[in-house]
Amino acid sequence: MFLKIVKRLFGNRNDRILNSIQHIVNAINDLEYTFSKLSDTQLKKKTKELKYLLLSKKKSLNDILPESFAVIREASKRVFSMRHFDVQLLGGIILHYNCIAEMKTGEGKTLTATLPAYLHALQGNGVHIVTMNNYLAKRDAKKNKILFNFLDMSVGLNTSINSIQEKKKAYLADITYGTSNEFCFDYLRDNMVSHANQRVQRGLNYVLIDEIDSILIDEARTPLIISGSTQDKLKIYKIINKIIDYLIQEKKKSTLDMSGDFVINKKYKQVFLTEIGFLKIEKLFLKYNLLKNNQELYHINHIICINYVLSALRARFFFIKDVHYIIKDKKVVIIDENTGRITEDRRWSDGLHQFIELKENLVVLGENQVLASITLQNYFKLYQTMSGMTGTAMTEAFEFRVIYNLDTVVIPTNHLMIRKDMPDLLFLTMEQKYRSIVKEIQLRHINRQPILVGTSSIEKSEIISNYLSSLNIKHNVLNAHFYIQEASIIAHAGALDAITIATNMAGRGTDIVLGGVLKNINDFFSFQDYQNSKIQWQKNREHVMQLGGLHVIGTERNESRRIDNQLIGRAGRQGDPGSSRFYLSMEDSLICLFIPRSIRQTIVKFLVNSKKYIENSWINKSVSNAQKKIENYNFAMRKQLLDYDNILNNQRNIIYHIRNIILDQKNIKNIIINYIKDIIINVIYVSDLKYNNSIEEHLNNIKNILMNDFNMHICTKTILQNNLIISTKQIFRKIYNVIKLKYIQKEQQYGYKIINKINKDIFIYNLDVLWREHLSSIEYLRKGIHLRAYANKEPKQEYQRESFNIFCDMIDILKYEIVVNIMQKVLFV
Repeated sequence: MFLKIVKRLFGNRNDRILNSIQHIVNAINDLEYTFSKLSDTQLKKKTKELKYLLLSKKKSLNDILPESFAVIREASKRVFSMRHFDVQLLGGIILHYNCIAEMKTGEGKTLTATLPAYLHALQGNGVHIVTMNNYLAKRDAKKNKILFNFLDMSVGLNTSINSIQEKKKAYLADITYGTSNEFCFDYLRDNMVSHANQRVQRGLNYVLIDEIDSILIDEARTPLIISGSTQDKLKIYKIINKIIDYLIQEKKKSTLDMSGDFVINKKYKQVFLTEIGFLKIEKLFLKYNLLKNNQELYHINHIICINYVLSALRARFFFIKDVHYIIKDKKVVIIDENTGRITEDRRWSDGLHQFIELKENLVVLGENQVLASITLQNYFKLYQTMSGMTGTAMTEAFEFRVIYNLDTVVIPTNHLMIRKDMPDLLFLTMEQKYRSIVKEIQLRHINRQPILVGTSSIEKSEIISNYLSSLNIKHNVLNAHFYIQEASIIAHAGALDAITIATNMAGRGTDIVLGGVLKNINDFFSFQDYQNSKIQWQKNREHVMQLGGLHVIGTERNESRRIDNQLIGRAGRQGDPGSSRFYLSMEDSLICLFIPRSIRQTIVKFLVNSKKYIENSWINKSVSNAQKKIENYNFAMRKQLLDYDNILNNQRNIIYHIRNIILDQKNIKNIIINYIKDIIINVIYVSDLKYNNSIEEHLNNIKNILMNDFNMHICTKTILQNNLIISTKQIFRKIYNVIKLKYIQKEQQYGYKIINKINKDIFIYNLDVLWREHLSSIEYLRKGIHLRAYANKEPKQEYQRESFNIFCDMIDILKYEIVVNIMQKVLFV
């Protein structure tokens, strides 16, 4: 009660933030009349003036924000005939202040983004605008290029088909559009180049992420990986697949109510081997020669095989055709669970893709070795300033705050939201649910009202499609099979008579306009034809609005509330009328797995007796609670992924820092000399410990090591002075002087530039080879570290300790290998 009184008196936190920046909006509006009187040339000059103020450090970004926003608004009026609304100015200010702006669908996020993009581009360090896919990146870049060019700002488009030179040009632009994956992969590739001039990125200054929740929440579940070919493991895949066949048959034969060899957790889509299962796997590994008699199952060399067993079980029980993947051109192609699009350039790791190929009786393609990897979380945290926008962020506000240090602010709509969201309907069976959905579609279709039906998979979209086809009701299907027509299908979803079935509406990027899309004037033979079409479009729009606007039907609740909100957010755009309703059944996976059993039993009794559906607000509340449980679990999984990657990230930053120093430094002679010093000192120190009482044995051992490992021949007489005992320091000094003299001679013989280039090549080659091996070792360690819990050890602490030791060993080996190669191949050839 107290909180309600406080909220009524002072408003909530969101209101206080918006009120605190309202004076900036007023300042922008005060400049509008003055700027409207400027000529195009005078308006363009404002860009140079604002840049000068920043570069001369006379003013900061905050100081010039009102003027820069007023400039871009005036330019938009002249170029697009579109004036930024005050709520869009609020959104732009929030985006400048390193926050997330939640703006409803249709509120003009693309235009809003031009405000902070222009402001930050004035610094001259580049602005990156991240979109959900290449289509949106290309569309937004093409459209906004006209606006930014008008103000003497350059725009670049970064895609996977760009050449290195095209990418460089795109990154040198003031504002660069692209996808999260492409920006991230460019960063990884820049840290794999052999020469500094092969890098394409010029720094990570300001990034604005569209649909930030989809990119940083949904797509952040797995790290991005650049991989290369590795050894063929087809034989191992087939053996493990045979083992899984045997385990599944044994489980089917068992009549006892026990877990058997493995446990399937459908709720969280995980599979675990039992103790009995581990023992059986060990025997089967021995039988098929995957394990030798004197080796342990938990040895690091066999952890990968254990993971293959778990991947094979997951492939059988959790990955379903036309839900998680499709078969295209006799290949398994992944369906992105967040967007419903196919992703032909992706493959599942840990052998999962190969076991699905075996399940579908397809040709098994090889697994790849990790060459470089990073999580989206750690990549975007490299930017000096990050912000984002979406229509659905508040449900994940806590995660954005904890992981990214980003506050989420809800921007009010320009027009009052009048969409009617009706309570969910709950049925006993899926068949009853589908029949009721089709019946509602029929009733609304008679009046020609546009309908959008949201499904969770291709399989379910085709069930609805088959029902409608049997009734001869014309409709469009948008899923991974028909992704090419995506923009066109969505654009016409608000037309009279339109029925659209879509697997997922996240990140589609195309507004649904009531009445359909009015064609461009250039598409008509005459102006009169255009005018007639415009009049008809206006009539259709008014007709649709009278019918209640777009009606959205959800065929089930998603695991994430955000996905549901993205679906219903397609209706009620810009104050338009609209409505939504979700249909559920007791057979839906969300209800079966996450609604408590006692509640389910009560509901079933009621439905069986009444033979009707349930429409009650407590159903919505129970489902919402179930969704929150899943969201919390998924957050914990992403947090765990980030915690583990943070450990590797520190090592990655060190390696990339060393790499960039080597590439950028003109002469690395001092670095090489210091490495040689360290290695020679270590050789002498180790030998000194071994032969502490005999100078002759000590010197002979050093001589042999230098000859065998470094190809350096040195006479003991050069070191000894009249057979007198000399110190370790003196021994080092004499050996070092020989090496230093040899280095000077080589520089004089070939020139320091050639010697330096050879040194750089040797350094980078050894660094890359050892880093790839390190990534493989760390990956094996991570996959098996959970087994330490059986020994009452904390896995994350064990992972941190062991990964640090492995990294330190790698650095020592790196120094040694570099010195060995330089001395063998350069100094003492």
